[in-house]
Amino acid sequence: MDPLLDVLREVGQAALGLLTLPYFYIAVAIAWWHARHAVTLQRKLYHVRLYGTLYLTLMRIAAGVAVGAVLSVAGLGVGAELNSETLMFLWVATGILALFRLRYMCLAYAAGALGVLQALFEWTEITPGEGAIADAFRTLSAIDVPGLLFMAGLLHIAEGFLVRLQGKQLAIPLFLLGKRGKPMGAYAFSGVWPIPLLWMIPASGGGFALPWAPLFGGDTSVWSLLAFPVLIGFSDRTKAYWPEEKTRSSGNLLMLYGVVIAALAAGAEWWPQLTIVASAGAFVLHEALGWLGRMKESGKDPLYAQDGKGVRLLAVLPGTPAAELGLHAGELIKKVNGVAVRTKEELHAALQLQSAFCKLEVVNREGHAKFLQRARYEGEHYQLGLILAPDEDVEFVAASRSASIWQVLRGRARRQKNSPTMKMQARKEAEQAAAELAAAEETAKLAAEAEKPSEDEGLPPRGAGARK
Repeated sequence: MDPLLDVLREVGQAALGLLTLPYFYIAVAIAWWHARHAVTLQRKLYHVRLYGTLYLTLMRIAAGVAVGAVLSVAGLGVGAELNSETLMFLWVATGILALFRLRYMCLAYAAGALGVLQALFEWTEITPGEGAIADAFRTLSAIDVPGLLFMAGLLHIAEGFLVRLQGKQLAIPLFLLGKRGKPMGAYAFSGVWPIPLLWMIPASGGGFALPWAPLFGGDTSVWSLLAFPVLIGFSDRTKAYWPEEKTRSSGNLLMLYGVVIAALAAGAEWWPQLTIVASAGAFVLHEALGWLGRMKESGKDPLYAQDGKGVRLLAVLPGTPAAELGLHAGELIKKVNGVAVRTKEELHAALQLQSAFCKLEVVNREGHAKFLQRARYEGEHYQLGLILAPDEDVEFVAASRSASIWQVLRGRARRQKNSPTMKMQARKEAEQAAAELAAAEETAKLAAEAEKPSEDEGLPPRGAGARK
């Protein structure tokens, strides 16, 4: 039979088998839940959303399918000794890690954790007995960790590409509390992509032969395709960089990380002692990326804070008059219809001065003035589609990042109780109560002075003795 037809038959069977796996639908459900969570947060912060849940979900599924097809073709030169038990271990490890931090929900972390556990069991020379635990030990010992880590490296290269490609859809404007409790604007970049993969594994029966020797798989001569989904996700924040600048930098670092992990995994196939280095590197280097990002942010002034010199823009809603005018995040509106504006109330009032036309004086990111004008039409956004940097009257701020699944799934009342919004509200209420108490004390003091008798009370009027 034609080898090409053998490969196509295996591809069709594996692709149909993918649709029967519960992991595939779990991955799609997680992508939908993640998009919905982001949209809900946007509505809480500024009462509108940039993109809908369905749109974000479909965009990420489509991008994931495209990336999965490319990686599956690249996998024809790689191969790995994978099976359903290994996939189960991966999903279990991913779920356990996500209980600690959502950003740990990553194949590199899961594969690295399995590699470290495998090395520990080998060094301690634990001999399992019989039963389910013994079977789990044997399955863990047989996992092809270098093959998994190489796959993780390729997926991170793909993730960096997706971050650069879909950075616009990943960027979510946020309201945060600064170090001194003053609200400021920031951007969160968060995305989850389900990636369906068709990966070559040694065939137990049937299959197809290749005219070349894949990187992993030893002396295997007959191969088959295993279909399975994986999740890749990205999460980061910035208060000191422009959104497109941050996604470009983060995407480049992720691709570099993927290249390094893939190179270590390939070396471990020839020198097994590198396996523990690659496994630990999957953790350490990924954490180093986060540390490097935080170091670059520290010490820099926030770009999205109100300073009283105008009205600072945090974001522009797509498809709105502000987007047509060419406004961008971080720019400063100085005048509207000839009137200087410094607060959102003044901005709104100035827009109402001319219902059919608007003229703006704006300072761009480079500090240069530009003048924009546009006709206004009935039914358009009352503030042109602008999301302004927060002021002291903001009603809701986002929580600290890197929560765990356990923290996300807790009761809503508990989240509200511990949220920065409640703390801000409590602080405002305390200040108001202190002011009311001070006013009450001042009123009581004035009343007491009014009722106090004068020092000369009881003495006869001046000159009374003379008249006698």
